Amino acid sequence: MGVAEPERNSRSPWAALHDKEEVEIHPPSQPPDGAIAVSGSKSYTNRAIIISALAEGPSILRDILRSDDSYWCLDALQKLGVSVQVEGNTVSIEGTGGEWPNPSGSLYIGAAGTIARFLPGALAAGSSGSWVLEGNERLSERPVRPLVKALNTIGADIRYTANVGQLPINIKARGLTGGMVTVSGAVSSQFLSGLLISSPYAEQRTEIRVVDNIVQHAYVGMTIELMKRYGVVVKHNEAYEHFTIEPQRYKGQDIQLEADASTSCYFLAYAALTGGHIRITNLTAATLQPDIGMLKVFERMGCRVSSDADGIELWGPDSLQGGFTISMREMSDQTLTLAVLAPFADAPITITDVEHIRTHECDRISAMCNSLTRLGIQVEEHRDGLTVHPGVPIPGEALATYDDHRMAMSLALIGSRVGGLRLRDPGCVSKTCPSFFEDMRKLGLQVKLS
Repeated sequence: MGVAEPERNSRSPWAALHDKEEVEIHPPSQPPDGAIAVSGSKSYTNRAIIISALAEGPSILRDILRSDDSYWCLDALQKLGVSVQVEGNTVSIEGTGGEWPNPSGSLYIGAAGTIARFLPGALAAGSSGSWVLEGNERLSERPVRPLVKALNTIGADIRYTANVGQLPINIKARGLTGGMVTVSGAVSSQFLSGLLISSPYAEQRTEIRVVDNIVQHAYVGMTIELMKRYGVVVKHNEAYEHFTIEPQRYKGQDIQLEADASTSCYFLAYAALTGGHIRITNLTAATLQPDIGMLKVFERMGCRVSSDADGIELWGPDSLQGGFTISMREMSDQTLTLAVLAPFADAPITITDVEHIRTHECDRISAMCNSLTRLGIQVEEHRDGLTVHPGVPIPGEALATYDDHRMAMSLALIGSRVGGLRLRDPGCVSKTCPSFFEDMRKLGLQVKLS
């Protein structure tokens, strides 16, 4: 894979636009009418990488997402002594059976929140070893306490090396005992997913109870579905409040990964804003990824959407419809996408139930409110969301992207309607879609990088 000595930030050797400080965006010369195959799902990629490393026997993952997050995940596995081979978008991983060949070291994971939640339990499940897991500055501010508390309850030995509740953490492998454990799902469903992924390697049955509401149930469903594909069965009630996992072992698999529904939404939103037409050629509405729920939001705003076994396509309307309040709890990664559509709608749009995105790559509610205000859009910030009023954005100084891929990709969409929009640090899109600006250029958006 050609692992390089990491910088202490989120960028990896797989990042794009290393030398670009700013992007200037202008509307397309005519509404887009095109098709695109979207890169692999970040959520499936990182789950599959960790499970493949835990598995017995080899795994092949096809159409992975080649981005910063997946790079740091594979880099950490290599530092653990796992055999990893990367050829294009295909990764071959020789499973360890849960025993990590390199018994100690420091593992740097950039800004990869999924890895911070999935890897600790996998490491703790081994019989020996001691590692320090650390990330960039923002990841070190994001919470891990619910996960650490839950893992320690079932036998892990994980301790904070600096601030309690945050990375870096020291993980000493001594095996997991299993037993009864509770975990919160209110801040992130990834805590529960991380616990689920490691639980089959406990000595005894593990019973997990969720003590509060889960944000984004669908991601838990994705975790369970992928575990099943590797041969591990999770018993659970319909509401995902109670889980039972018997001691089991993952078996290596050859898996074709889905395209990323979250990334697909930016291209569909581009058509929605411009009255154009975009087809996603490698994703269907049958996916378990929760952001596919944006298709109904697009329809509510007046778009025409079609889905079949070959893909998804969207035709934008003459004008977007607003005038509604919507909970984005289950597809909160699309909060920012809807927020940049809202100024171009015919009435205000209020987004609720997304307080948890304040602890993502940045405080996304505050950051978006600040950005829209700078563009002259009337916006009201709420504890758990925001209200955006119709208006004409007026670009001025270059906007910050907060080292947040979703802020950058969402704000860029405004440039499809308003010329001269400038964004700083366009390379932050490399967290999930390094090719974003090049893909948008191919679809007609005028993009100037400098």
